[in-house]
Amino acid sequence: MNIAGLSLRDLEYAVAVADHRHFGKAAERCSVSQPSLSAQVRKLEELLGVTLFERTSRRVLVTAQGEAVIRQARVVLEEAQKLLAVVRGTEGTLLGRLSVGAIQTLGPYLFPHLLPAMRRHLPGVQLVLSEGRTEGLLDELREGRLDAVLLSLPIGGEGLTCASLFFEPFVLAHPAGHRLEGLPTLALADLDPGELVLLEEGHCLRDQALAVCGATARGLRHATGLETLRHMVAAGAGTTLMPLLATGDGATVGGLVAYRPFHGDDPPGRVIGLVWRAGDPRAPGFRALADRLRAAAPLGVRLL
Repeated sequence: MNIAGLSLRDLEYAVAVADHRHFGKAAERCSVSQPSLSAQVRKLEELLGVTLFERTSRRVLVTAQGEAVIRQARVVLEEAQKLLAVVRGTEGTLLGRLSVGAIQTLGPYLFPHLLPAMRRHLPGVQLVLSEGRTEGLLDELREGRLDAVLLSLPIGGEGLTCASLFFEPFVLAHPAGHRLEGLPTLALADLDPGELVLLEEGHCLRDQALAVCGATARGLRHATGLETLRHMVAAGAGTTLMPLLATGDGATVGGLVAYRPFHGDDPPGRVIGLVWRAGDPRAPGFRALADRLRAAAPLGVRLL
């Protein structure tokens, strides 16, 4: 095999197909026709002597050999970006396409506050936003499919760097007219763990709620997402801990849900931070972005 036959563009095409599991969507991302992208991927497979993708009429799967090739292709493309940054004198800045993910219990409620500041601070950047669960987002970040992630700290594992933005308190969401509504102040000790409704496994907010309330998940009811959880409370199924940012306008489900803060100077809550790869040469740019996001944080949170 002659290395001269390898093209960075071909590697970009292959990585795009691996990301989207779809040739049409990959072609759209790469701004090329699907036949051209498919032909170049075939050419790359022939050059390498491996089949990167298992193609069916309904889906595209990455083969075992393809996983290894795609992983290394991401490294090659990242190093190529470093080379361009050095040449352009822009090392450490954020330019071009920037993929930012957020956990599902945060993104829909935080992005509306942050996007104006992000657009002003990054006028030359094409922002691509996504949502997911913590582990999945961190996997995408490590693999290079995401550039940065907004989530609840701390995080585990090596190779990542984070900047704390703010502390977001939890409030109690309960059905209107619930017995707790009559208490002059609310403490965690006033909660009945048996009344809790939770998110399903895989959401960090579920684990945080269990830890804060000293409860176990056995026998408790679960929801697939935060809005379903809110509707379960509205239906009278129980109470839950809700992140403050998710209790804005229109969050009472027609007056069926009420929210109460916890009394005291140390309420339950979570620390929200921005996370990126430790080896990313754009680290100064991410730190500057974290400063801007911190300054644009919504009311009710405590800056860190």
